[in-house]
Amino acid sequence: MELYDSRQIDTHALETRLGKPVKLYEKSVTSLGECIIAMIRCDTTKYIVAHGSGPVFDELAGEAGQMIKICPADHANRLVLNKYLPYTAPVANTTKRPSLGLGDRLGQATAGHIQALQGTNVFPFFAQQSIRELNFTGRSFDDVIDAAAYAVFQEGYTTGYGADGDHLKRCEDIEKSLSQGATMITLDSSEQIDNLIQSLDEEALLGRYQQLDHEIRERFEKLYQEQLFTIGEEVIKLDRMHLMQDVLTYHKALDFIQMVYENYIRTSSKPIDFEISIDETDTPTNPKSHLFIALELKRRQVAVSTLAPRFIGEFQKGIDYIGDLEEFSADLAQHAAIANHFGYRLSIHSGSDKFSIFPILAKTIKGSFHVKTAGTNWLEAVRLVALKDPGLYRRMHAHALKRFADAKKFYHVTTKLDRINALEEVQDSELWRYLEDDNARQLLHITYGYLLKDTNEQGGSLLGDELFNLLAREEQEYQSLLAKHIGKHLSLLGFSKQ
Repeated sequence: MELYDSRQIDTHALETRLGKPVKLYEKSVTSLGECIIAMIRCDTTKYIVAHGSGPVFDELAGEAGQMIKICPADHANRLVLNKYLPYTAPVANTTKRPSLGLGDRLGQATAGHIQALQGTNVFPFFAQQSIRELNFTGRSFDDVIDAAAYAVFQEGYTTGYGADGDHLKRCEDIEKSLSQGATMITLDSSEQIDNLIQSLDEEALLGRYQQLDHEIRERFEKLYQEQLFTIGEEVIKLDRMHLMQDVLTYHKALDFIQMVYENYIRTSSKPIDFEISIDETDTPTNPKSHLFIALELKRRQVAVSTLAPRFIGEFQKGIDYIGDLEEFSADLAQHAAIANHFGYRLSIHSGSDKFSIFPILAKTIKGSFHVKTAGTNWLEAVRLVALKDPGLYRRMHAHALKRFADAKKFYHVTTKLDRINALEEVQDSELWRYLEDDNARQLLHITYGYLLKDTNEQGGSLLGDELFNLLAREEQEYQSLLAKHIGKHLSLLGFSKQ
């Protein structure tokens, strides 16, 4: 990409046409033959502007006048941008760089993420959303990639990013995400995992196992029962009890994983990062179970990029790790050894704000790994509201309390509402301290969908429009908050500046 003197984009002429002041994003100014394109913002709306002539000028849809075309930052124009500036389109992490999932629920955070990543070798997944998040925010996966691509163009970020269709469970959602440009599929096979097996006593377990088809039992027993496997410096034995548990717990999930891989990943015309999520379970993933799954994936010739076990301890939303750090370190070491042995990377889900375990991850995992974050970016937006618009924050906080019971149906949190200071007891200048309190963070974290989408009595936006307007006005401050907060994640994870 070539950068050009921003004076070649006549902001005065643009302001005359739009009737309002214009901000030019100078890092976006790019020459494409006889045409120069750039990103601008007028009030709260962003546009691509094209000056000159040529194919890109013709293909961008917008209002032309005096050799300058003003084009909406919409989906169709994003596809044109991808065509002429390939770095704006998501790609797979084919070099297996250390990676960070940066789920941006608002479509406003990527510029701040880019600032945080400056000077690192981290591969970012700027576009990362689950079906649940899309439903709560009223967005599509196209919207998510659009926002990431335009931010990449705006900031002149050319070193590559990915798009993760996160926690997908159904084939139709996988197909749709891939058709919309996903370069990573995180497959959530929790609906095929039998969580009840781990709680059965030996007699009940044997009874369930005997109900399995004889050929299935015989195949797994011949392959694994009482077998010894050397993983790193340890020898792991798949004893009969554990094997019965694992076969009953995971065999349907493994069939599902294999089907998805063969139908959607292996046949893809472009590289796809394939992540297996087995973290959505009631109990931690025993290293023996991880080994069993890894052996089966290899036998079935399913190539995975990353795998997310359910680690010991609590990985709750928006707060630090809950659990014994020494136990976590020992557990992690076993999972890391298995992943390294089979040639894929570990993935840590709900990784936002798990600051106490980040140094352990950096020390224990020899090589590259993946960490997913999401809600912490939303919480930094809420912090911005607390700092800049106390009245709006108070209304958001009060509405979150009303909606907490509804939101809790979708998330596992241990929030204690009675430990959150009452709003009337907190001065405006101290509202930001709610973002330092675990209970308040969880309250605000899981109610985001209601805060964004709920309407007033007239059917208009209750709070969401005001929030987005504030984010537009305080764009640089939001970027600074994110750069500092995500920068802390990167530093503690060992993804240091180069």
